[in-house]
Amino acid sequence: MNTQTVPSPQFYLTAPATCPYLPGEMERKVFTHMVGERAPELNDLLTQGGFRRSQNIAYRPACESCRACISVRIIADEFQPTRSMRRVLAANRDVVSAEYPAEPSSEQYSLFRRYLDFRHQKGGMSDMSVLDYAMMVEDTHVHTKIIEYRLRQEGDGIAGAPRGPLIAAALTDRMGDGLSMVYSFFDPEMSERSLGTFMILDHVMKARERGLPHVYLGYWVRGSRKMDYKTKFLPQEHLMSRGWERYQGNAPGSE
Repeated sequence: MNTQTVPSPQFYLTAPATCPYLPGEMERKVFTHMVGERAPELNDLLTQGGFRRSQNIAYRPACESCRACISVRIIADEFQPTRSMRRVLAANRDVVSAEYPAEPSSEQYSLFRRYLDFRHQKGGMSDMSVLDYAMMVEDTHVHTKIIEYRLRQEGDGIAGAPRGPLIAAALTDRMGDGLSMVYSFFDPEMSERSLGTFMILDHVMKARERGLPHVYLGYWVRGSRKMDYKTKFLPQEHLMSRGWERYQGNAPGSE
């Protein structure tokens, strides 16, 4: 009888680096590789434990003096959109989504490049090449899809893939208890559509359709204004020292 066990993942710690979210802070991360047949199972366990995936690496903050990064997940079956979110849904009635295997395309990269050049000119991803983008999409050993969002054209939904212009895309992992939004990007010239919000709302609907209880949004960074949008999707849970706890923020209003 073969009694050999599957090796446990090995974890590593990065050197301190400047925090990209909070001025004056230094960040460190603990990470491990997710490859092979156990990768989907490991991705579930680590995501539920506060890790995020980037290609075949799972990581989470391990900062010495700061605990501002908090994992966030929406409770999909209880979620109710606010009035402003309903306006976003109405403004994007002409958008159709389609899921594909995690394979990059030149059209995706062109949109991704415009998004970075407009929104993240000084970020760590600002110099990503087409090869870097391809690796971000296809270097996965878990259940990953690329979801494209296009303006609806006549005939969409009848036969074949949607044919309208690509305006947004999301790289998404399917897990046992939810959908994890790994990375999303959109046309920066369509700010009136609030496409970032729209993609999150669409993921909540997709999770409900699949009977999945959660949508994982990654980290909310307490004190970083550009991350505050994540706390608007209520009800949600935050991963605290005692485990996942319901976030006691402001209840959904009618704004």
